[in-house]
Amino acid sequence: MRILGIDLGSREVKVLVMENNNIVKKMKVSTISFYRDYCTFDGKITVDLDKLNIDKIDKAVSTGYGKNNTDLNMFTPINEIKAHAYGGIYQTGLKDFILLDVGGQDVKIVKIEKGLITDLELNDKCAASCGRYLENMANVLEVSVDKMSEYYKNPVELNSTCAVFSESELIGKIAEGVTMDRLCAGVNYSLYKRLKPMLTKFRGKKLIVAGGVANNNSIIKYLKQDYDEVISLKEPQFNGAIGCCYYGSKTTKV
Repeated sequence: MRILGIDLGSREVKVLVMENNNIVKKMKVSTISFYRDYCTFDGKITVDLDKLNIDKIDKAVSTGYGKNNTDLNMFTPINEIKAHAYGGIYQTGLKDFILLDVGGQDVKIVKIEKGLITDLELNDKCAASCGRYLENMANVLEVSVDKMSEYYKNPVELNSTCAVFSESELIGKIAEGVTMDRLCAGVNYSLYKRLKPMLTKFRGKKLIVAGGVANNNSIIKYLKQDYDEVISLKEPQFNGAIGCCYYGSKTTKV
């Protein structure tokens, strides 16, 4: 059985195909390009599978940012929480864990017990705790996000709780002559500080990290101070699309 999963994020769209529960194809494209180049609209959004170079599929499941944009023609839509929970279960084989997903414009924390969602926390109001914050701060420092993620020791204190004001504060630290490694570490630690209060009520032994922040080694190190085990998924940015496919496989009768 071939199942297509699409996760329509605020910045990127993740497309993934599973065949008999194995990943056989995956790709990322900017959200703007996806709607412009791979879709048509006639009362409802239709995805052109030929342009995506995807062969015949048996079922298609969609999720993502904004329910009106994820209701695709011929797709079964599911909410992001369910998609990411299924993705975490598929990628780890675990049934009890806390899932932290830091997207470009939102943060999701989900508690999974015995394979079921029992609690959740969402933040889509402020960019200061999201992936976009890291991108903006890396641009200020004129380094790549990957390079910035290497630094975690002796972070400079960044106290602003607003993403916009944080940029001004960071520029001030640069003017004071603070070293690049401390500046980068300070950015990473400031994001961790914003995530920690959200995670406080989700006490558990195992934390699974999804989204692009899963590739930030420094934030992972900070999180390991609070949990017995922190697991970075093998495909953190495709977790939602993987969850769509896995959900599809579980709900389709052969």
